[in-house]
Amino acid sequence: MDPKPLRIGMVAGEASGDLLASLLLQGVSQHWPQWQASGIGGPRMAQQGFQVLWPSQLLAVHGYNLEVFKRVFGLWRIRSQLRDRFLQEKPDVFIGVDAPDFNFSLEESLRQRGIRTVHFVCPSIWAWRPHRVHTIRRSADHVLCLFPFEPALLQQHGIAASYVGHPLASVLPLEPDQQAARVQLHLPPDAEVVALLPGSRNSEIAYLATRFLEAARLLRQRRPRLHCILPAAPGYFFQLQNTVQAAGLGEAVTVLEGQSHEALTACDVTLIASGTATLEAALLKRPMVISYAVHPLSARIMRSKQLQPWVGLPNILSREFVVPELLQEDATPPKLADAVEAWLDDPARCAAVRQRFTDLHHTLRRDTATLSAHAIQQVLAG
Repeated sequence: MDPKPLRIGMVAGEASGDLLASLLLQGVSQHWPQWQASGIGGPRMAQQGFQVLWPSQLLAVHGYNLEVFKRVFGLWRIRSQLRDRFLQEKPDVFIGVDAPDFNFSLEESLRQRGIRTVHFVCPSIWAWRPHRVHTIRRSADHVLCLFPFEPALLQQHGIAASYVGHPLASVLPLEPDQQAARVQLHLPPDAEVVALLPGSRNSEIAYLATRFLEAARLLRQRRPRLHCILPAAPGYFFQLQNTVQAAGLGEAVTVLEGQSHEALTACDVTLIASGTATLEAALLKRPMVISYAVHPLSARIMRSKQLQPWVGLPNILSREFVVPELLQEDATPPKLADAVEAWLDDPARCAAVRQRFTDLHHTLRRDTATLSAHAIQQVLAG
């Protein structure tokens, strides 16, 4: 008689959650030859055999402004439908991947009715919201952590947790091949190249793309041989292409369809929005200037919750300002251009930060798929 398949409910938000969840599903496949999983997910999860009921991009919200309030009722409706579906189907485990504002309420409801729950990606309680430990304790039987200092922090509050490493550290090479990436992107091997990554959400692009392009214009005026590449997030290629053309920067800036890893590998320096992409840049050993800007109301709320001086993940993990951060009113094109040029003019500083990022890469590289599957096994065993 064939063993009963493992049944999983899962919600993964945005492109980063899709990547994390797809790697977790690889581990599930290694330990449970037969499994079924459904919920909210993306194309990488679908390739693993996940049944996508709603796409993960639905959960891409940003800040505290009107954009969130316009969409919140639709998200509530989806969450309610998912809760009812999972309570009827009673999966063996529910796994919430990131998207804490959506997932914790769903996890708590399911856990109260006897469904075991796992949360993948510890919320940044060490950076923004310490009070969230109470929500985590109510919602999750176990938390899978991306960073090594997080399990001990959660365990202090009675929350079971495991460090599983950051999957990007296993996906990305320890020694990126810059020249191969330049050949792939048709870039001159000896050119100065700056990668512009203004974010993957509509509101991020709205606040940052123009500033980044104006900084690129200033850099190009100072360094005529410099070339910029802009990897567009899914669904934003034509919008960004039109923005670049309207700015008269068609010759200076090449817009790519995705290919963010290739762009980061090929560049000398990246001007990049704060978020998961900054960790990708660090693991690809690239000097960077981190920037971010949101609606002023959102900025005030976020600053009131901030617990430490860093915003970018490379700085948080290094516990110091290894790379510059220019946020809100400091995110002006002249300041951004100056900070990028400071990297281009200082090869020794670039070499030092590459070594720091290599050390970080070794710390974060673990067998995430297997470690995650083992943790899920422990949760199922009770």
